[in-house]
Amino acid sequence: MLLMLAQSLSHDIHAFNAFSYITLRTVLASMTSLAISFLIGPAMIRKLTTYKIGQAVRTDGPQTHLVKAGTPTMGGALILISIAISTLLWGELTNRYIWLMLITTLGYGVIGWVDDYRKVVEKNPKGLSAKAKMFWQSAIALGVAAYLANTATLPAETELIVPFFKHLVFPLGTVGFILLSYFVIVGTSNAVNLTDGLDGLAIMPTVLIAGAFSIFSYVAGHAVFSKYLGVPHIPGAGELSVFCGALTGAGLAFLWFNAYPAEVFMGDVGALALGGALGLIAVIVRQEIVLFMMGGVFVIETLSVMLQVASYKLTGRRVFRMAPLHHHFELKGWKETQVVVRFWIITMMLVLVGLSTLKLR
Repeated sequence: MLLMLAQSLSHDIHAFNAFSYITLRTVLASMTSLAISFLIGPAMIRKLTTYKIGQAVRTDGPQTHLVKAGTPTMGGALILISIAISTLLWGELTNRYIWLMLITTLGYGVIGWVDDYRKVVEKNPKGLSAKAKMFWQSAIALGVAAYLANTATLPAETELIVPFFKHLVFPLGTVGFILLSYFVIVGTSNAVNLTDGLDGLAIMPTVLIAGAFSIFSYVAGHAVFSKYLGVPHIPGAGELSVFCGALTGAGLAFLWFNAYPAEVFMGDVGALALGGALGLIAVIVRQEIVLFMMGGVFVIETLSVMLQVASYKLTGRRVFRMAPLHHHFELKGWKETQVVVRFWIITMMLVLVGLSTLKLR
């Protein structure tokens, strides 16, 4: 909206031409979402507390978590509101990728909101059933993937590229692209949700990866930079930098309230939405493997749950003291803050590795 206003004013005042630059609007989107979150965050937390929308805590988990019972949850709504407003203000609203990101992110947020609402308000411990949750996640992911596949105009938009190799690509075809996109979007959404178990654990890796993807998006949307760096050129993908900037700012602001000891938890409304957003960005800019690398913490958290369940069903034994993996380390004696910060450090290193793929080819 503000971009459209700036464009109209630029005819008379040339200084407004600066707002046509994606880099400037990315910074402004980040600052705007940060400010929105700081402004409405305290009031939202007070409302959640007043309505007693508090988190239930597993009694079989670390005993230190019992004090967290009743902490306001569904705080992810704060992130989504900030992202949506900031993106609409600074994004190019004629860009189809902007709308895809907003629809997917908010759609997954609605799924998470329903699940949270049933758990904490209606006191239904099962929340939204696993089948219903997977159905709606799949419906959104398949719909978005089918749209991208059928509107692709360049081969690069549906090819799988391999990092560190300049010319190693695999044509996926329509069906292959849709299936890969489906698994990336749904898989990342659920992986972030599984990771969201300690104060600040999920949001910081999300912010770091989103920040990295703002660079990938800008390069992919820039014809000269993408050719120089050997990255697939995806016309219009540069606008995703604005969305990533909004996500980064909103995430950092949420971390202010979510840092140990947390004043509010993200809930499924935030975790499912942010994971889905990261997955879709990776699909659009053709960096699914890089997402797998940078999101290594999300990957190992998910694998730990899968291994734990499979081992217990097949042998009756557990591989870890408790899954997801962060609880295993807690039960081994690590303090919560140690687990969180160490997982942050791992993510920082993995994000740097992911960014290195831009040049090392």
